Amino acid sequence: MTVKAPGERIILGIDPGTTIMGYGVLLVRGNMPSMVAMGVLELKKYSDHYLKLKKIFERVVQLIDTYHPDEMAIEAPFFGKNVQSMLKLGRAQGVAMAAALSRSLPIFEYAPLRIKQAITGRGSASKEQVALFLKQYLKLQEDPKYLDATDGLAAAVCHYFQARTPVGGGTVKSWKEFINKHPSRVKK
Repeated sequence: MTVKAPGERIILGIDPGTTIMGYGVLLVRGNMPSMVAMGVLELKKYSDHYLKLKKIFERVVQLIDTYHPDEMAIEAPFFGKNVQSMLKLGRAQGVAMAAALSRSLPIFEYAPLRIKQAITGRGSASKEQVALFLKQYLKLQEDPKYLDATDGLAAAVCHYFQARTPVGGGTVKSWKEFINKHPSRVKK
């Protein structure tokens, strides 16, 4: 469990899915974000779609009750060609949102392209590139085991970038812009 000091905030990031749901928990102290936790909920072992939705709801509630986030950032479903996959993904997102709402947690939704652009500066970045940038930016010691986990963390970091006003005013819209504004905060 994370205990917040005055002036700190915690952002829960969710990458919804019915096979794997990724999540990341970001602690923001002043102007410095750090990862508290990240991981996945593996749902492959459940054949019943409704049981998967129940597990998503329970895990998101558990994350909220454990880390007491101030906000939740969630990746919005992208428009694909497979309508059934879109419906299932939309349900997974809706259940995660319902879990947050059950705990009165504000929700912020970001398109996958927007998250990638905020983290890497490119909306077409791969999951591996997003993970690499997060590893460098948050000074993570190990390579993330699951890219779905870094996608959840990326949603939280994207929200951090969108919601903050850095010294000097304005918002940071991309990784490249952040580096230009804060070269001392990037590990080389």
